[in-house]
Formats: sequence, C-alpha cells, structure tokens
Amino acid sequence: MRRDYGPVIDEVSRGVRQGVSDEERMQRVADAVWRAFGGPAGDVSWVGFYRPDSAGDHLVLGPRRDRPACSPIGLHGVCGQALGRAKAMVVEDVRTLGEEYIVCDPADRSELVVPLIGCDGRPWAVIDLDSHLVDAFGEADVRGIADVLAAAGLLPPAAA
Repeated sequence: MRRDYGPVIDEVSRGVRQGVSDEERMQRVADAVWRAFGGPAGDVSWVGFYRPDSAGDHLVLGPRRDRPACSPIGLHGVCGQALGRAKAMVVEDVRTLGEEYIVCDPADRSELVVPLIGCDGRPWAVIDLDSHLVDAFGEADVRGIADVLAAAGLLPPAAA
C-alpha cells in the first residue's frame, strides 16, 4: 500500500514551536496519522505511542488514536523489541509471532513500530501502527513515519 505522508508531514510541522512538550507533539502526530490513514475509510486500525515506565520494565501507553489499548505492556512484544533494538519493525502477519505478540485488538493482522531515537542515540519511545489487513505496512511506511516524527521534532532530522 502506498501512503502519501506529505500532507501528514505538513500538518505536524505547522505545530512545531518552542515550548511544545513531547506529549503534545506525539498527540499531534497520532491525530494527523489517524486523520490521513485511520478511521472507517482508512486501513490503519490504531496509532499510538508507548514509553518505558520509570523502572524500564514495561511500556506505558501515551498519546493515541482512537481507542484505548493495552497498558502497561511487556518488553517481549514488538514494541518492546523495537525499543530495545532501536530499530523499526514491520510485521506482515501478527499471527506468526506467537507469544511475542501482545493482543490488544484480536482483529489486528499487521503492525509497524518505529522507535523514537534521541540525540544521544538512545530510544526513548515508540510509535505503533496496527491494521486489520495482512501486510499493510512496508519500508516506505518506516521512512514515512520517521519523516513525520522528524517534522514533529520527535526525531533528530538526521535520524529520519
């Protein structure tokens, strides 16, 4: 599936200014991605952020659209693996993951997780996109979401 991330990048970059918290930037990204690719007409069934808890043992749900999700979640899942490896993960079919998959919506079939890497090179959060379709995400989506995160000021521009 080809998604046009240009309008999403334009939308989130308009809201980037001094003093805007990471939480506000994440919410702006979640809202923009949801408007572009989610909802009844889209193929993204959920979008949201997870951050490590204070002990670093679990991930806690942050800004998201459109419905709640599991929280906290273990680090064994795709989000935790992407955070720990500091590497994006594309899962064509979540049914192939077995115990590595944390089921929040049993209708979800594919997933994209992109870590947010700080200027120090360490991941500090992930953005998670789900779809009810198998093979809904690819490498173009990894690049597109990274560009959206950079436009929002959530990734250093060189990391995008």
